[in-house]
Amino acid sequence: MTSTAPASAGPAVGNAPLLRVTGLRTEFRTPEGVVRAVDDVSFEIAPGEIVGIVGESGSGKSVTARSILGMVHEPGHVVAGEIGYRGRDLRELSPKALREIRGKEIGLVFQDPQSALNPVMTVRDQISEALTVHGMGRAAARERALELLEQVGIPDARRRADDYPHQFSGGMRQRVVIAIALANNPSLLIADEPTTALDVTIQAQILRLLGRLRSELGVAVLMITHDMGVVAETCDRIVVMYGGRVLERGSVAEVFPAPRSPYTHDLLAAMPRIDESAGTRRLPSIPGTPPDPAQPPPGCPFQPRCRLATDVCGESMPDLTTVGADHFAACHVTAGGEPIPALVAEAAHDRRRADPGTRPILEIADLRIDVAGGRKSLWRRPEPVYAVDGVSLHVRAGETLGLVGESGCGKSTLARAIVGINEPASGTITLRDRDAVQYVFQDPSASLNPRRTIRESIDEALEAVGTPAAQRYDESVRLLERVGLNARHLERLPYAFSGGQRQRVGIARALAARPELLVLDEPVSALDVSIQAQIINLLESLRDELDLGYLFIAHDLSVVRHLSDRVAVMYLGGIVETGDVATVYGSPGHPYTAALLASSPIPDPAAKQRERIVLRGDLPSPKDPPAGCRFRTRCPIGPLVHSDRTVCAEQRPALSPTPNGAHVACHFPGEL
Repeated sequence: MTSTAPASAGPAVGNAPLLRVTGLRTEFRTPEGVVRAVDDVSFEIAPGEIVGIVGESGSGKSVTARSILGMVHEPGHVVAGEIGYRGRDLRELSPKALREIRGKEIGLVFQDPQSALNPVMTVRDQISEALTVHGMGRAAARERALELLEQVGIPDARRRADDYPHQFSGGMRQRVVIAIALANNPSLLIADEPTTALDVTIQAQILRLLGRLRSELGVAVLMITHDMGVVAETCDRIVVMYGGRVLERGSVAEVFPAPRSPYTHDLLAAMPRIDESAGTRRLPSIPGTPPDPAQPPPGCPFQPRCRLATDVCGESMPDLTTVGADHFAACHVTAGGEPIPALVAEAAHDRRRADPGTRPILEIADLRIDVAGGRKSLWRRPEPVYAVDGVSLHVRAGETLGLVGESGCGKSTLARAIVGINEPASGTITLRDRDAVQYVFQDPSASLNPRRTIRESIDEALEAVGTPAAQRYDESVRLLERVGLNARHLERLPYAFSGGQRQRVGIARALAARPELLVLDEPVSALDVSIQAQIINLLESLRDELDLGYLFIAHDLSVVRHLSDRVAVMYLGGIVETGDVATVYGSPGHPYTAALLASSPIPDPAAKQRERIVLRGDLPSPKDPPAGCRFRTRCPIGPLVHSDRTVCAEQRPALSPTPNGAHVACHFPGEL
């Protein structure tokens, strides 16, 4: 259950490339003109190697993968380049011949397993279909499907094979998608953001599975991701894309310690890290947003956002040149070997820590929320399902309480109860001012009316709190300027904004009510790392300037560490650990907290050697929680490992103080 070894071994040395992409160019012919989504991209993958392609949204990563497989949709076309697979150019093959390779020799793992699986077919039938279309008999295909489910780690595979996708958890569905991709023993897997939608614990399971498949079966993997930590801990080599071009590529061991592209350097600097205490430091951030592929800038595509740019950078695209043994970079400025200066963060505001003696603006005591639903009858009431079961916490003005835990643990249910959407079954929620709490959603696109201008959306919020009509324009401008926008943005519709700008609008609208408390439900999880850093810095500034309290909900523990003063760890409806963020991160007392921290990727290749705690299985259902300690069915120090620890099955541990000042709900705190 724990391991100190890296997840996988490297590729065999001296092998000829399995896949060689040379000068790839893919264009989309639109009414507005030709959009060059992939421009002169080259890289290669050896047998048994894992190569990561990274970059912000719109950089061309997914289009590159689809171009390799001949899956670019109209009006897109691969117009130049060579895609060499085992000595054959895939561009020269007939559609039929390409289909024979696709799915048989090259497998594809999609980002969203829910949309990749047919909801009306059993899991076994979907895997069997991938085999029968390539000539295997039905009976043999059904038996092979069972083998594949066992190979990817589905527990009790024979019984679960005839279940439907909705009966599987997100992590198990992703394993099924991997099983389908592996059905015909491919030599290469193309994994497009295979862990983005997964919790950190399930992500660790999937990444370990990919590493094991490489080690045991010799499968090569092309992994597309935006997470530099995943690349550092999983991949052998990295390809950094921006604006459809390759700005840097090489071995992970060479690129991460000494990046030679300012974009790679600043992308790494903008990442909050779980292994460092940020204190009052602001995150360095890359200004602006990625370029519009329909209107690329002249010269280097990163030039408009690059702090090192010179005149020549806007005149011509630099060549990808050798800068190390297995390291290439495209940069006019660093071509002569000049080091990249550190990216300096913006100055931190003076931070007034919350006074522990003041009355909290939010206080929750022994809260339970029943989400069973269903209609009550004269004969019986539906059995309660407590998504939140006995939670107590508080938030003071000027502080951030981070709330972490896997999907389904009850975080969002708790948040919705605070703002009055979910009704408590028991317990209390005490707010210093009921009208002074506002909610900031994960997806700003879904929370903004697409037919209303930004001015109309903010006007609605100002009207709700009684702001006179004559004052609303000036107040709207003030709110937008506070979040880094301005008056010219007022008359635009939401579609005209980037994701980061839409999140700024959502925050401005929340501030219109002059709140004391913001409930922030995964506010940066859908953003690229550079935009994420901008929003985190904005939230820090607003908290410090306005003395706001934050309940910050996230699954990214590095973001929580950077922004939070205290942290509460939630598991299956209850708080299992809470305390100062430095204490909990530095010396976790609960084995679940330790597993979350150990599963979080770090953007440092040396972290491959750190100790891992990879949890087995998935979060149980709140409909049927385990007796006693709810974590015992996955616990690496509980009855699964120590059969004599029957207390874990008999008593639910209370949240009790520990010597370091944290509170932990575990019969054996601090042991792991």
